[in-house]
Amino acid sequence: MSLQVPFRSKASQEGATKAVILVGGPSRGTRFRPLSLDVPKPLFEVAGHPIIWHCLTAIERVPGKEITEVLIIGYYEESVFRDFIKDATNEFPNLSIKYLREYEALGTAGGLYHFRDAILKGRPERLFVLNADVCCSFPLPEMLQLFHDKSAEAIILGTRVSNEAATNFGCIVSDAHTRRVLHYVEKPESQISNLINCGVYLFSTDAIFPSIKTAIKRRTDRPSRLVSYPSSENLENSFILNDDDEERKNEVIRLEQDILGDLADTKHFFVYETKDFWRQIKTAGSAVPANALYLQKAWQNGSKELAQPSANIIAPVFIHPTAHVDPTAKLGPNVSIGPRVHVGPGARIKESIVLEDSEIKHDACVLYSIIGWGSRVGAWARVEGTPTPVGSHTTSIIKNGVKVQSITILGKDCGVGDEVRVQNCVCLPFKELKRDVANEVIIEEYNNENNNDNNERNEDNQDDKENSKNEEARGWRTTMTDADEIDGDG
Repeated sequence: MSLQVPFRSKASQEGATKAVILVGGPSRGTRFRPLSLDVPKPLFEVAGHPIIWHCLTAIERVPGKEITEVLIIGYYEESVFRDFIKDATNEFPNLSIKYLREYEALGTAGGLYHFRDAILKGRPERLFVLNADVCCSFPLPEMLQLFHDKSAEAIILGTRVSNEAATNFGCIVSDAHTRRVLHYVEKPESQISNLINCGVYLFSTDAIFPSIKTAIKRRTDRPSRLVSYPSSENLENSFILNDDDEERKNEVIRLEQDILGDLADTKHFFVYETKDFWRQIKTAGSAVPANALYLQKAWQNGSKELAQPSANIIAPVFIHPTAHVDPTAKLGPNVSIGPRVHVGPGARIKESIVLEDSEIKHDACVLYSIIGWGSRVGAWARVEGTPTPVGSHTTSIIKNGVKVQSITILGKDCGVGDEVRVQNCVCLPFKELKRDVANEVIIEEYNNENNNDNNERNEDNQDDKENSKNEEARGWRTTMTDADEIDGDG
């Protein structure tokens, strides 16, 4: 990675602002499984639109056409975002939207530096950086105003959380009167502040790229070192970085770990504290509270996309125009119904996302759940999660001493039999559930014969596609219930 920063004369700056959306890549977002097995997390639909769409909407709202170019940076294949960018370009005609693919994961700051020539083209003075997996109102105009008022070099979006939750995030110590950031620590071991990093930034381009350059040089100047040396009896399991490993590690530069702490020393780093909603979308279950927050915001703003309230529609509810909902079905609040979904008579859906081509049969009940693409919920069946506190930043709960997901998630093309109850479960794609199940990650088929503990499971009859999903899931199931944390890499 070259350390040269393209020269820009201050006298020739045009004063424009650009925006970058960081989307990570396929090796990230593993906690978003099983949904990310079929759709990349940034394109998963929340409140009727892909997660990244909400970022673009906020960028377009910045007044005065301040931002005309948006760069999406990640290491997904270019084809992943091709159709989305085509549609978004038509929907947001004032924005030029491009995807820049990293050759490998470079970190939140490393990706910015790698594509600095593209970012600095046109000589922008300021740069918004948004993590795609953030759900909030994105107060970009307010951050821009603070930037001007303070003659700042950097603005970070912050919010208050409980003292217990704060250590799971980057913590900001600031001057209450001037808003200047005095100290920044990523996931401190002890509680130092309940003002946390929201993953949205505004930088002066004259400040951020030299800061990243300094961090890269500092990392490069470190000698190769022994990373882990468990014991002399097991040397083959120790981790020693060779030259290639060190070169790769040097290129992974993160804003949160490597840059923000140094910016606090400049005295030109300020925090804009939002009082509005904020959530991360890290685990698959976290899409449900994010869906609720975005729907509530759309309802407050008078969105025409939402269904009109009625005796059986409790606002806010999004129903895709191609979906069929029986008039006797009761929906809401905080429900999103995707394309070509069929909801039968007497069904009840609340605090849930029902994805395209799914079917909810008559008198079924879906609560605090995500129903995957093409899945089926039988008549009188009950698919439900457990409500979590409004201020909670995790969708995990403790059941019988074990951490489980509070949101029930059915992967693609799953089936729930008539009168079957599924609670607090995550179900891998292509599974048929024919008996009650609770508090489990479901990898195998669940039917009545499974009640016999001596019944042998025959995996030879599973098709190749299902087997590959299962093998991938075996290594994942132990980590999918981890509490939400801010990774910064999408």
